[in-house]
Formats: sequence, C-alpha cells, structure tokens
Amino acid sequence: MNKLSQFVKGRRKSLGLTQEDLSFKSGVGLRFVRDLEQGKKSLRMDKVNQVLALFGHELGPVPADRNEDS
Repeated sequence: MNKLSQFVKGRRKSLGLTQEDLSFKSGVGLRFVRDLEQGKKSLRMDKVNQVLALFGHELGPVPADRNEDS
C-alpha cells in the first residue's frame, strides 16, 4: 500500500465513513475508491483530487524517496 492509499483509508476511517459514503460524498464511483485504497498504480488525478478535497488536501509534487518500495 502506498502513502496516498494509506492516507485516504486512514482519513476515511477516522471520520467514520464507509467506502460507499466516501464515494457518494466525493462524487466518484465506489470502484474508484476501492482502487485508490488498494494502491492501484494508474488513477485519474482529477478524481483523486475530488476525494482529497473532502479532507482539505490535493495532489502535488513531492520529493521522490528512493529508499521506499514502489
């Protein structure tokens, strides 16, 4: 699991939301939420930002950590 998927899953759970709740509130499909939380490698950035917006975050460039598993 990557940092993004861990973040989304952790925030969702801390707010007491189900995957279905997150899907509905963010306006993305349930399958997308599941793929995101499972760390799927190719996801639409606009949809990821829709989900992150619920948590007050957005995608952005960060330094690459070469020591971390992909």
